[in-house]
Amino acid sequence: EDAQDLDALTLAKSYFDLKEYDRAAYFLKGCCSQKAYFLYMYSRYLSGEKKKDDETVDSLGPLEKGQVRNEALRELRVELSKKHTARELDGFTLYLYGVVLRKLDLLKEAVEVFVEAIQALPLHWGAWLELSNLITNIEMLKSLSLPDCWIKDFFMAHMYTELQMIKEALQKYQNLIEAGFSKSTYIISQIAVAYHNIRDIDQALALFNELREHDPYRIDNMDTFSNLLYVKSMKPELSYLAHNLVEIDKYRVETCCVIGNYYSLRSQHEKAALYFQRALKLNPRCLGAWTLMGHEYMEMKNTSAAIQAYRHAIEVNKRDYRAWYGLGQTYEILKMPFYCLYYYRKAHQLRPNDSRMLVALGESYEKLSQQVEAKKCYWRAYSVGDVEKMALLKLAKLHEQLNESDDAAQCYMLYIQDIFSCGEQLEHAEVSTALRYLGQYYFKNKLYDEASLCAQRCCDYNDARAEGKALLRQISQVRDQVETPSADLFTPLSNNNTPVRRVSPLNLISFTP
Repeated sequence: EDAQDLDALTLAKSYFDLKEYDRAAYFLKGCCSQKAYFLYMYSRYLSGEKKKDDETVDSLGPLEKGQVRNEALRELRVELSKKHTARELDGFTLYLYGVVLRKLDLLKEAVEVFVEAIQALPLHWGAWLELSNLITNIEMLKSLSLPDCWIKDFFMAHMYTELQMIKEALQKYQNLIEAGFSKSTYIISQIAVAYHNIRDIDQALALFNELREHDPYRIDNMDTFSNLLYVKSMKPELSYLAHNLVEIDKYRVETCCVIGNYYSLRSQHEKAALYFQRALKLNPRCLGAWTLMGHEYMEMKNTSAAIQAYRHAIEVNKRDYRAWYGLGQTYEILKMPFYCLYYYRKAHQLRPNDSRMLVALGESYEKLSQQVEAKKCYWRAYSVGDVEKMALLKLAKLHEQLNESDDAAQCYMLYIQDIFSCGEQLEHAEVSTALRYLGQYYFKNKLYDEASLCAQRCCDYNDARAEGKALLRQISQVRDQVETPSADLFTPLSNNNTPVRRVSPLNLISFTP
């Protein structure tokens, strides 16, 4: 069969390489070999995709891409389904059938077909990647019957990274390095992406710089590298990376995303959005570009466009917590707290130990007057390691509103201890708020030495200076009448899940930065 179809297959392959898909399909009609049949069906599929993209570019912007469908999909599904029932499909054609099913949103059937394709042809990485986009949780991953092949380890490591199981992913990649893949640039880049996902920015940057030394013309994953440079506000390095990638290949998706990040860092949000749109014209399934374009529209206060961009990102990959979080922020701007709550919950499910999601959830609960849930969220955010040092402050203010003065004072004390012990300086207004409250709290509880210390610290901040001086005057008036012995530094917080009720005095001298 292969020999009979060789001439037609060679001719069709030439037309296929020239992207003349209809012409390739025409000359393959009637061929019997597996190779010819795959190329025939794949040409028809790509012809439909090309027409869909042309129609999209002609009539609509990239935000409306979901409205245009590939008209060939239904016909392909019917034909491939018959062959599949008769068990006449090889590994490549099974892969194509899976892609068609996914495009038609028949996800359950698509998963089954991709597993079949992998079993028929284990070394086809494209089928593994398509399957990875359809797996939503670890239980689903464990339930799949996958072939026991060396490439499965690469797939499992990739899936652990996608499912935010970073510790397991790093262990898998370490095992692969020890097994003989120590010089693989793919593995180095994936380890860097894993560190990026857990916000270990310095480690991720070091790995990407090492990767650039080993493979200076590499473009894959450079969009993730640019995200790290953006977060660290490293403008010269980001500018150099953008210029370098333009010299290598300016029509790559990653290059467009890097340039978009560069313009975003320079606060040229319209230009940034333009480059993210360009990336999406090159690849409508580029997850990073959809999410980053949503961020740019948020900066431009175009909430409806931002919502559409984030929704497209979720269509591409439901595991993208940044898109869910972005949707929550957008609806927060629109003052729709019930919607916020839904999207922040989704983001929290994907990143259960990310304090930013928990603080956002707490704020949403607070707006909906669900104070008990809000308190739990803020406390949990502090417990998992508060990145932005805001959870304790918000928890203290919530206790203050509810007239729970002991709990509020405890949280303010922990907040000040947290800020000063790590050597970070937050906005003065926040520290002064805590000192102001603690001064009044100690004064009411007749702990005048501690109240005086807090009042003196208040005088270091412009917005609290007047109140600090007023409190010192009040203390001096009553000091002669009442004398209260000073206590030691408050005991550390117990391991309970809620703040301790009894508050002991604060020794601020220990925490002076």
